[in-house]
Amino acid sequence: MTPHKPLDIKTYFLIAVMIVAGPLGNVFLGKGMRHIGQFGIWPPTQLLHTSLKIFTSGSIWLGIASLITFFVAYMLVLSWADYSFVQPASSLAYGVVALLGYLMLGEKVSHLRWAGIAVICLGVFVVGRTNPRTTERV
Repeated sequence: MTPHKPLDIKTYFLIAVMIVAGPLGNVFLGKGMRHIGQFGIWPPTQLLHTSLKIFTSGSIWLGIASLITFFVAYMLVLSWADYSFVQPASSLAYGVVALLGYLMLGEKVSHLRWAGIAVICLGVFVVGRTNPRTTERV
C-alpha cells in the first residue's frame, strides 16, 4: 500500500460533509413534505396553494441548503479523488440515514437493518484503507 498524500484530510473532511449533508437534506425534505401533506395539482388554485406552502416551509429550505452543500462537496472531492474511492466511502451515509430516520422521523429500525448497515460500514473501512487517488492528473 502506498502512503496517503496530504489530500487525505480534505478528502475525508468533504466525504464527512457528504455523509451528513445528503441524508440530512433528504430528511428535512421528507419532514417538510409530510407537514405539507398530499400534493394537490388540480384545480390550478390548489397547485398554487400547495406551492406556496412548499416555498414557505423552513424544513424544505433547510433540505435544499443541505443538498446543495452535499452536491458542492461531492463535486469538489471528485475533482481530486477517484470515483471508485469516493462513492463507496460516501456509503457511510446509509448509517446516517437510519440514525436520522430513527431520531428525527420516529421510524423503527430493525436489528437486521442495523446489521446490514454495519456490513456496509465494514466495506467502507476496507475501501478507506486504500489510496484516494490512483491516477495522475490530466
